[in-house]
Amino acid sequence: MKELAQYLDVLPSLGGWPGNDCLIMLHGEPVFRHQSGFADLEAKAPMTGRERVNLYSCSKIATCTAALQLFEKGLYKLDDPLADYMPEFADMKVLEDGVARPAKEPIRIWHLFTMTAGFSYDLNSPSLAAYRAKNPACPTREFIRHLAADPLLFDPGTRWNYSLCHDVLAAFVEILSGQLFADYTRDHIFAPLGMANTTFLMPDSELGTIAPQYRFNPDTKGPLPCGPAIQPYKAGAEYASGGAGCISTCDDYIKFLEALRIGDIVLKKETIDLMTTDRLTEQTRSTAWNPEYGYGLGVRCKSAILPDGPGDFGWGGAAGSLSVIDRESGFTIMLVQHMLGAPDPTLRWKLVPLLRKTLAK
Repeated sequence: MKELAQYLDVLPSLGGWPGNDCLIMLHGEPVFRHQSGFADLEAKAPMTGRERVNLYSCSKIATCTAALQLFEKGLYKLDDPLADYMPEFADMKVLEDGVARPAKEPIRIWHLFTMTAGFSYDLNSPSLAAYRAKNPACPTREFIRHLAADPLLFDPGTRWNYSLCHDVLAAFVEILSGQLFADYTRDHIFAPLGMANTTFLMPDSELGTIAPQYRFNPDTKGPLPCGPAIQPYKAGAEYASGGAGCISTCDDYIKFLEALRIGDIVLKKETIDLMTTDRLTEQTRSTAWNPEYGYGLGVRCKSAILPDGPGDFGWGGAAGSLSVIDRESGFTIMLVQHMLGAPDPTLRWKLVPLLRKTLAK
């Protein structure tokens, strides 16, 4: 694992991150733990592994897991129209050449998982901004209800577009479970796994427990403090962002990744098989994020057209965190970083081939 440690030591200088923390499990045993740089650059406080950080889009794996738990209970089918559960999403419009026309296909539940529903990632769209002005608390279900007033960017199922799909899934979980999304994930994922430092909705009184967050400064080529601790993508005090709102630690989140690697803990093995089956079509693959991977139910996964391609699944976050699960090779990786706008966010992905190279020796 020496090569991995050396890479992590130089990663802050390569990508501008102030520090990082990496934990690797192999067949359920910790085989590598390494911290580099600082959790608090100004105070010169080193990374300890206990920092609570904003995971941003690593949150999506937990959100899709929550929704798939309800799928296992038979509460919906993937092909069901979203409007069957959230009527406001019936009769959606698509904005085409500046004109809103009726959508040719209804939004179906699988469109939410696969980022093909037609939404944007604009939390400040006219409809959402107007609702926030009147109701600054923005409870999840009500906030998402107003998203339906905005036209879609394309007909559902015709393109892959990174968007608010998984925020809508969080509201969908609330409807089916009868619980607030943050409460559901706490009761059915985080608490059973002993993830005491993980939440989708942190009270303002606890924001001080989040490690300082940074933003890459293109002028100095280094990290710039973001200021007082915040929970990103939190439209209001009652809004739990399924796509980007999870706060956790390296030690906590790898417990969740391990549960997905093992199976039959938070999700059945056959459901994880479903989750990690590539659902990109020839049409949507052309607009997807990475040609080396496919995209399943909310996670990158083995590509259906690259039989020798990477077999891991998971996702990454905007501030540099990375979640990796490989069921066949038996490893999980949790990398925690806390800086937005890295000039080369792909640097973190090199950990995966480096680990494979180490294991092959």
